[in-house]
Amino acid sequence: MDAIVNNLTATNEDARPTQAEAEAAVLTLLRWIGDDVAREGLLDTPKRVAKAYKELFSGYDQDAEEELGRTFEEVAGYDDIVLIKDIPFFSHCEHHMVPIIGKAHVAYLPDGKVVGLSKIARVVDIFGRRLQTQETMTAQIAHAIDDTLRPRGVAVMIEAEHMCMAMRGIQKQGSTTITTTFTGGFKTDPHEQVRFMTLIRG
Repeated sequence: MDAIVNNLTATNEDARPTQAEAEAAVLTLLRWIGDDVAREGLLDTPKRVAKAYKELFSGYDQDAEEELGRTFEEVAGYDDIVLIKDIPFFSHCEHHMVPIIGKAHVAYLPDGKVVGLSKIARVVDIFGRRLQTQETMTAQIAHAIDDTLRPRGVAVMIEAEHMCMAMRGIQKQGSTTITTTFTGGFKTDPHEQVRFMTLIRG
């Protein structure tokens, strides 16, 4: 495997494969699993899969910091917690490339400015639409908001089911993984963490 990766790196540098190369790769996988690529139902599958991947992994072409760039300072002195909870998302496990399905809860303590609520949901989508581990995604969301908005603190919790655990291997359907990341006031003040958790569960 290392030899394959090294060879691809050496020959392609930063160039992305073409659409035709992506479709050929899908065709190879279909043949590898043992299906008949000439049957009617699979004739357009390589094209469909390549198109779907472009949408499912569109987060690689988007910038979370840019999405958070427009802020508002007319908040009438509001400086308490801003929480957007139950943001649905899907991602894909970087180890097996199967879905991760869950919801994110994101909060921050503003320091003189706020961001449009839809932008927070967009940030979740941007990082979700990449190959991920849940731990990494949780930290990326928190740090993108922290680095761009410079609030007094950020809290992120993700609850998700991993299809790599439900569909293969141990095959335990319905189990949920929970991850959290706290920065600033949420990290240093346990009372803020409790308040965050209470608002989510309430």
